[in-house]
This record gives sequence, C-alpha cells and structure tokens, in this order.
Amino acid sequence: MKILLVSGGQKEYWPKLNKSYDYYVGIDRGSLYLLEAGLPLDLAVGDFDSLTPEEKINVFNYAKETLTAPSEKDDTDTQLAVSVVLKHYPEAEIELIGATGGRIDHFLANLWLVLEDRFRVHSSQITLRDKQNTIQFFLPGTHRILAISEMKYLAYCCLTAVSNLTLENSKYTLANHTVAYPMAFASNEFLTSEAKLSFSTGMVAVIQSKD
Repeated sequence: MKILLVSGGQKEYWPKLNKSYDYYVGIDRGSLYLLEAGLPLDLAVGDFDSLTPEEKINVFNYAKETLTAPSEKDDTDTQLAVSVVLKHYPEAEIELIGATGGRIDHFLANLWLVLEDRFRVHSSQITLRDKQNTIQFFLPGTHRILAISEMKYLAYCCLTAVSNLTLENSKYTLANHTVAYPMAFASNEFLTSEAKLSFSTGMVAVIQSKD
C-alpha cells in the first residue's frame, strides 16, 4: 500500500506527483493543499491552527475523515500523522512531501523522526521528497541504491554513529569506515544505475539531489 502524506510546506517545493497512491493524508495546512490540488483527502490530521475558519470548514467538508489534535501536545502534527498511519497500515510505503523547504526546525523534526524507537523499525518505509531531493533511510545491512532519473548527486548522511560503513559503485568509495558522530558524505555520484551501501550499526539517510 502506498500512502502520500502532505505536510504544510509550500506547494512550490512539491515534487512531481507521478505515482498512484492508495491513501492520501493531509497534515494541518497540507490538507488544504490537497483540496486545492484536486487530490483525494482520505484523512486530515492536525490542530489546524494554520487554517482560517473558512479554510478549516472547507477541509472538514472535503475530507473523508478528520483527526483533530490539541494545539499543545507532545507530538508535532507530522509525528501524529505518521503514528496514526502506521497504526492502521504498518506495512505501508509512506511518501512525505511538504516537509522541507520552510522552517529549519520543522525540517529537522521531520528528518529526525525516524530515529524515534516507535518509527525506527519502519524507517525504510518512509521517504521524504521535494522538487530537488529524495531522502531514504536505511538500517544496518547491505542495500542497493537505485539511481533516480534527473537526480545527479548522491549523499550518504550518517544520522548517528555508524560502524563499518562501506560505499561501492559510486564516484567516491569507502571500506569499513567508522563514523563517530553524525556527518554527511555529500556530493557523491552514481557510476551506473545502482550503488551499494553497507554498514553494521547506526542509521544512514541516502539523499539523491539535483540543482
């Protein structure tokens, strides 16, 4: 099952939505953006404090289901939405857009979400996308990284300390490298349509980007 989550970042940063999704979730103002784009809105989640009263009425009339959270809460609206989706669809592939390109504190909260224990086990199911970047998350093991068309650059970002980091079939390689703290190996590139990543402990975000 493929699920699209739309957060409240500006639509100008959206990627091309050329996939068919099985379920559409709007997160706070992202619900309004789905409505304005003429896309389905299966679930609207959030405190909706970014909407005017009229916009909120339109969203609630358009959505098949709504979940309203209090403004003061432990989770961000995005954390809440991901938690609800995984509770009902634990095997789903989740694509999150509207989560980058605006406030840096919101972006970091979205990027680091996968480090929480409740989301870590599902991290490989979660992808962040915008018009310039695709971010995937990997747990220890050996992984094939498939090149995305039009994305020239490849980065391996260690979100934690990482052991035995090995990068193969890319312009710059590593072999059994130890990373003691979070850092990014940026501006790498594919040599073919596929690169290889392996490591023993930690978590790595793989980012494919274009200018």
